[in-house]
Amino acid sequence: MDLLSPLLLPLIVVLGSCVQWLTGMGFALVAVPALILLLGPAEGVVLANCAAGAICAAGLVAGLRRVRPAAMVPLCLAAACTVPAGAWLTRRLPEPALLLVMGTLVTLATLLILRGARVPGLRGTRGAVAAGAVGGFMNAAAGVGGPPVSLYAVNAGWTVREFVPNAMFYGVFVNVFSVAANGLPSLTGGQWASVGVAMVTGAALGRALAGRLPEHRARLLVLGLALAGGVTAVVKGLWGL
Repeated sequence: MDLLSPLLLPLIVVLGSCVQWLTGMGFALVAVPALILLLGPAEGVVLANCAAGAICAAGLVAGLRRVRPAAMVPLCLAAACTVPAGAWLTRRLPEPALLLVMGTLVTLATLLILRGARVPGLRGTRGAVAAGAVGGFMNAAAGVGGPPVSLYAVNAGWTVREFVPNAMFYGVFVNVFSVAANGLPSLTGGQWASVGVAMVTGAALGRALAGRLPEHRARLLVLGLALAGGVTAVVKGLWGL
């Protein structure tokens, strides 16, 4: 694995960045399971936080006017309150247990999104607070904070056009909170450079494919990759225990 790491790291980031630009979500779902298997749970999560935050910030520029403050303010405030708990969990659990927890969270979140679960409590301000709180905890603990916001959007009846800029806005803030709580990953200068190039490459690929790949197929591709990665992390965690 060490010999392949210089190649695998940018490939993972390219794939995650591509699907993020293609569908408005998916970097963490696709990249986190692979990153934690490659770099370890702690390093994989904080790198995902950094990369996802940067991608969301770049993507938000064009859609800032479509952000809904009434929903995003309680979402972000709730996330800020629960991020420290997720960061604490990441520092306390041994690596096999972390792999198990992260893989389980990714798998369950993916299955819930696939089902398009309808939850009456995920509506209005209360729903925004609940989604933000769960998302903040999951983002700091497992690098995956988007699924609760996605479920909130489904239950609020948002269209994809409404969801994308709001998800980007939330992604910027929750990842800033998570990086502040967890710190930066311990990467070499060369690794940081490869990650940066991979993010730009993935963004270009995602934009190029956006008009050619039907949305439902792109969504199923993202969720299929996420499910495979989550299950793999669960198996490796169980094996380590």
